[in-house]
Amino acid sequence: MTDRTQALSDLLAFQHETEALASIAGRLEWDQETMMPTGAAAQRGEESAAISGVLHARRTDPRIGDWLAACEGARLSQADAAKLRLIRRNYDRTLKVPARLAMELARVTSVSQGKWAAARAADDFAAFVPALQEVVKLRQEEGEALADGGDIYDALLDDYEPDMTAARLDEMFGEMRPRLRALREKVLEKPLPQGLSGTFDTVKQMEFAATLATTFGYDMTRGRLDLSVHPFSSGSGSDVRITTRVSADDPFNCLYSTIHEVGHACYEQGIDPAYALSPLGQGVSMGVHESQSRIYENQLGRSRAFTGWMFAQMGEAFGNLGVPDAEGFYAAVNRVRNDFIRTESDELQYNLHIMLRYDLERALISDDLRPADLDAAWNDRFEKDFGYRVPKPSVGCLQDVHWSVGLFGYFPTYTLGNVYAGCLDAAMRKAIPDLSDQLAKGDTSAATDWLRRNVQQHGSLYRPAQVIENACGTAPTAAPLLDYIETKFSDLYDL
Repeated sequence: MTDRTQALSDLLAFQHETEALASIAGRLEWDQETMMPTGAAAQRGEESAAISGVLHARRTDPRIGDWLAACEGARLSQADAAKLRLIRRNYDRTLKVPARLAMELARVTSVSQGKWAAARAADDFAAFVPALQEVVKLRQEEGEALADGGDIYDALLDDYEPDMTAARLDEMFGEMRPRLRALREKVLEKPLPQGLSGTFDTVKQMEFAATLATTFGYDMTRGRLDLSVHPFSSGSGSDVRITTRVSADDPFNCLYSTIHEVGHACYEQGIDPAYALSPLGQGVSMGVHESQSRIYENQLGRSRAFTGWMFAQMGEAFGNLGVPDAEGFYAAVNRVRNDFIRTESDELQYNLHIMLRYDLERALISDDLRPADLDAAWNDRFEKDFGYRVPKPSVGCLQDVHWSVGLFGYFPTYTLGNVYAGCLDAAMRKAIPDLSDQLAKGDTSAATDWLRRNVQQHGSLYRPAQVIENACGTAPTAAPLLDYIETKFSDLYDL
């Protein structure tokens, strides 16, 4: 065995163990959201800090630099070359962040998450401010360390969407915002379609949510469905878990949250098993990840064809739904109405919610907005963008968990995911001309198989934008998404 071969073998074995430890850390986070006793928050903060310290020590181990140097000039497979690229990127970034800061971030965000949940339940923004101030300060410190004198927000964004910048986002959002606002104004002038009515048993909701999960290809032998305050997906490979939430008078909250998280989970379950516990063994970016959850939820799950099948299935499960027929059900699923909650927003308005958060979090990181002023700034901006006032923090700036756990730079990847999903949907429907006929029978397999082959199986083998370009044949742009939204809602609202 040559020195280069030995160095590569040692490096990848070391990385395998690091990835396994990171999976354990992720399981601690899942447990905190779903099963952990509320009184365990402080102890969990210490546990999270401890494992974060172990991971930081491994990720900055000087042997990684030695192994990488020894591998230079080696003839590598495509997969091994991608692994080394990702290891080097992570190594270089992690070296810039002091161990003290990494551990403090883990401890503070673990505790802050509980404080956010309590403040949200009590509608008490002031109670959350001290925790938010601490999280923002630590993320600013981390961003400064990563930026090397460059833009701090770009450095944080790079954690979630490598190669993306705020300047490029500004250009994309600038293209999208006027078309979305103009369409929104026209749609809201039309009568509001009838929604579902009645009370929907929450146990039956969870049963039907499990049915939808498997309908979209989620492998329950390698996953599970639970309840949490904020729906999420966690894990990779052979252990990928999802959560949802229930509301007795709004089953769509549960069902479409489930389909959304199934999209994330199927991405992780669909990655080539050979990449498990390696740098390639997870989704390449949050934008690409979101493309899977959004295309499952929207272009497939909210399509006229699939909702026709879903209407019949829900009728059997729940009885009278309060809408007369499948077309009325399709209109109810896609209702455009004034609402405050991002996760319950329709496709037309969703990206406007993201743009609001994107602008506010950039202001927080740049110190143009004080954390104590976030609630007022949110309410003013929301009224400007949507035309009505936010009545309480739980449906305003406290509705999302992201900032409490330090995920600054994460929000814009939701809209990037929508943009990528628009591109993928256009390419997929060209490749599967009878897709609507299949969806009308509740058969998603052709679509999910296409996505698995063209996106999911590659894991992190390619760079984010390259994944979409390889699948679609062209570089990603916002045009297919905007065209899809305008066509769909113009038809629904007879514009």
